[in-house]
Amino acid sequence: MRKLLLLLTVIIVGLLFITRLFYLQVYNKEVYSLYDDNAIRPVYNYPKRGYVYDRNGTLLVANQPSYDVMVIPREVEPLDTLEFCNLLKITKEDFIKTYNKANNYSPRLPSVFVPQLSKKDYAVLQEKMRKFDGFYIQKRSLRDYQTTIGANVLGDIGEVNRRIISNDPYYKMGDLIGKQGVEISYEKILRGVKGINFIQKDRFNKNIGPYKEGKFDTLPQPGKDITITIDSELQQYGELLMTNKRGGIVAIDPSNGEILALVSAPSYNPNILVGRGRSKNFTKLFRDSIAKPLFDRGLQAQYPPGSPFKVINALIALQEGVVETTDKFTCRMGYYYGSRKLTGCHHHKSPVDMNKGIAQSCNAYFVNVYRRIIDNSDDAGDAMNTWANHAKSFGLGDFLGYDLQVGRPGRIPDGDYYDRAYGDNRWGSTYNVSNAIGQGEVEATPIQLANMAAAIGNRGYFYTPHIIKAIEGDTIPSKYTTPKYTTIDKRHFEPVVEGMFDVYNDGTASTLRIPGIDICGKTGTAENFMKIDGVKTQLTDHSIFVAFAPKDNPKIAIAVFVENGYWGSRFAGRMASLMIEKYLKGDITRTDMEHWILTHSLENEYAKPYSGEPFKINGETTLQIVEKVQAPKNIDYNYSISTNSNKPNL
Repeated sequence: MRKLLLLLTVIIVGLLFITRLFYLQVYNKEVYSLYDDNAIRPVYNYPKRGYVYDRNGTLLVANQPSYDVMVIPREVEPLDTLEFCNLLKITKEDFIKTYNKANNYSPRLPSVFVPQLSKKDYAVLQEKMRKFDGFYIQKRSLRDYQTTIGANVLGDIGEVNRRIISNDPYYKMGDLIGKQGVEISYEKILRGVKGINFIQKDRFNKNIGPYKEGKFDTLPQPGKDITITIDSELQQYGELLMTNKRGGIVAIDPSNGEILALVSAPSYNPNILVGRGRSKNFTKLFRDSIAKPLFDRGLQAQYPPGSPFKVINALIALQEGVVETTDKFTCRMGYYYGSRKLTGCHHHKSPVDMNKGIAQSCNAYFVNVYRRIIDNSDDAGDAMNTWANHAKSFGLGDFLGYDLQVGRPGRIPDGDYYDRAYGDNRWGSTYNVSNAIGQGEVEATPIQLANMAAAIGNRGYFYTPHIIKAIEGDTIPSKYTTPKYTTIDKRHFEPVVEGMFDVYNDGTASTLRIPGIDICGKTGTAENFMKIDGVKTQLTDHSIFVAFAPKDNPKIAIAVFVENGYWGSRFAGRMASLMIEKYLKGDITRTDMEHWILTHSLENEYAKPYSGEPFKINGETTLQIVEKVQAPKNIDYNYSISTNSNKPNL
């Protein structure tokens, strides 16, 4: 009986094995994966990342070799920890912490143990790697910046995190990915495709050679080179002009929407985010909550556009037929509603028509124009919606659709916006009259203002701003080569262009003329408030300027925004004129303006919140700021309010 039972057991076990093998080989529908085979180790070959060139063919970003020490936790054998740590220049505590992190991620998958060894450290370690089972060296490429400019444009690369790995199976622990700028926008084009070698292991977990003689191995496919639209010389010059200042400069080619310069100040050298110092340096930049060097002011900063927005109101008024170019309005150093002064103004002759209103930047003129637009209908909400739709057709109040990853939409309020603030049909033009002069609830980013200038220079159309000019072996998306049209008829642009031309001839920028270049521009000064512990505190006004040149068939449109820069022609106007001359001529003839800009700093303005001096509004002290080196607890920078006392609290 016992012999029969033993025989029966052997037969049953044998049948179970046979059945299981038959199932796995014949009926199993699961795809066999070499990646899941414990006897095979995949080794990745990383491709050359694509180079980045500027519009003139200047190399901006190349590659340099990097060596990562990788670990597969379950393959690690007992080792001389002290010797290994000395070779890697790490502590034993770092060793234990990193090993545990890798083991928690996956005992059988490789993880980066020590990233980005130098060539010297790699040479020393390579000779002794045979002594440390479970560790190997992975060669990668790091970026090699051939320039010190354009950090916000070029971006950087860094190690992927678990969220990225879970969302995209292409990436493995330790892989590098674009983090900012064109590096992230064109990551899939620049990165190429990894190659892979499958290595067969024996029962002692030792490598014995390629699996099936390399039948399933693949070669890496190098990333494609790209050419970006930036003019590196113009970009460098803009960053030079912005030394010791904060703000943004955006220059666009109106004929195709290519971004010629994208300056954000303060900036930093992109080389500091390469190598083993990247994490430490990035943390320093990230924690600088005052200067905010990682904050791209050209794309992300929402400012009141100030007086440049007046030309939009002029175009809307002409389109809606509520004013003629010859209509004149009186200016009594501002605009009065009854006995209440809604806006101030600077000294100029009165009355003024549209041309002089633009050239002299008359607030009273544009308040009258704005009121005619909003009061043109029995329903202020409908009129406000019409006004908003016209403004948005210039790319204001929404994302422009450019090919960089960061940005803000700005704000163009409509009828619903004010209905929520005041109640349906319980408000009129005097409640939001500051919109007439680019204050109030209107906000825009510098790139939106540059695009607005391009649309005016083109007499009614623009191309979506973009940073890509060419892709190796490919074409750029058609959305960047298709024009977009505003809601304003072409015939209405010419008088506005003439007004902007006269800004330089006998208007607010008459001292900024560039010999031999017909420039159309508009100065702007925007009130600058910031909240400190809940108190609205006034600082020096922002300086704004938009322009395009030449007057006919313009080749450059530009917006300059300088925080705390006083009035429009003081800082922003000078910078815009110099940038235009630099791009169109290559040389600077107005060396007097250049010298002034380079020798004037606004650091004292930015230090005011920490100066220990009391702030005043209308001559009255509102708050005693804390000691000089101690930051206030709650600061909201660039907080802007309208001069209109009826501004909604939204």
